[in-house]
Amino acid sequence: MSISMHKASAPVFLRMLGNLDALLEKAEKYAKERGFDANLLVTSRLAPDMRPLSAQIQFASDSAKFAMSRLSGGTAPPMADTETTIAELRERIAKTVDYVKSVPASAVDGSEEREIVMKFPNGEMKFVGLDYLTGFVLPNFLFHVTTAYAILRHNGVPLGKQDFLGGR
Repeated sequence: MSISMHKASAPVFLRMLGNLDALLEKAEKYAKERGFDANLLVTSRLAPDMRPLSAQIQFASDSAKFAMSRLSGGTAPPMADTETTIAELRERIAKTVDYVKSVPASAVDGSEEREIVMKFPNGEMKFVGLDYLTGFVLPNFLFHVTTAYAILRHNGVPLGKQDFLGGR
């Protein structure tokens, strides 16, 4: 039995983006119960040289939307990376979910050998679709979701493994 490229990507993105939104919802509730502005969490980070919560969510969003666009040959919706509130981050997650859902399975399936080129200021990375998805995108996406979870947990938000794994 084989698994299609769409089934190996979209359901993972949708589940974990939903879980990420639920983490932010719990963070809002936690802040309200403790009497502080939940938006203070947006700039929190695990270490001085790490990116803040906002960037972790932006990078997770980018990983999902660019994966779907690169694998399908489509164009991801632009997002400006200007979110400064929990509400704005949750809206970004919702927009990313909408985009992932909009990409038809037929556009992603069969992309195992599609050439993927990622350009950076100091060079480029080349992949075929399957290696891009399994060796770069999914680990990168999950790293940023995990780091967002860790930032919230580090700041006292009462989260556990089931919150991360979710299923929402």
